[in-house]
Amino acid sequence: MLNIVISISLFALAAAAAHLLGGVHLFIAGLIGLTVFVLSFFLISRTVMKKLTTVMETAQRDIMAQRVEKGLKVLESARKYAKWQIYVDEQIDSQIGTILYMKRDFPKAFEYLKKSFVRNWIAMAMLGISYMKKHKTSDMIATFDKAVSGNRKEPMLWNLYAYCLEQTGDQAKGIEVMQKGIKKCGGNELLESNLELLKNGKKMNMRAYGDLWLQFHLEKPGNLLKQQQKAVMGRRKTVVRR
Repeated sequence: MLNIVISISLFALAAAAAHLLGGVHLFIAGLIGLTVFVLSFFLISRTVMKKLTTVMETAQRDIMAQRVEKGLKVLESARKYAKWQIYVDEQIDSQIGTILYMKRDFPKAFEYLKKSFVRNWIAMAMLGISYMKKHKTSDMIATFDKAVSGNRKEPMLWNLYAYCLEQTGDQAKGIEVMQKGIKKCGGNELLESNLELLKNGKKMNMRAYGDLWLQFHLEKPGNLLKQQQKAVMGRRKTVVRR
């Protein structure tokens, strides 16, 4: 990365100048060089991230306005910053993969999701789900393990991991994952309620997550609507009886 190369060069230059030209002790010169390294690395990183954020926001506006193809092209244009900052390509791949997945272009999305940034838990979860649908359980587990290691405080990620395990028939491991998730998240109502459902041999309830749940395409929107209508009808009957 150019950021690191430039910062190291400035470190060497500052240390050498302080020692050879300024007559400063070698140890002190090293500290001066280290200070220059940290400052230059921070400033360059901040500048690049500002530019990257601007591109991401522009792409997001295009996608929200249903100009998806244009938004994807804008995201691709941000790859020019990859030579300056680490993980830029992975962040772009995560964004593009997520968008394509939500569009239900699963084959194309999979190629991007495989290169996702581990801290993007939504993209990592989509990758894990993709492996599940391909009946590659070991890859699914490896992906979710990697995802939760980098996003330990995301309750929905733990829920999704356990849900996928339950779908593959490994209810016992699903319970184990939920218990671990509750410990990592410091307690969570949905994690705890779904853990009880699993222990009782019942299906997990993910509908409380609403649209966030639907974006993973593990349940048809129509099924959620039917459940909501049943709940409304149930409440109406209760009112009438009273």
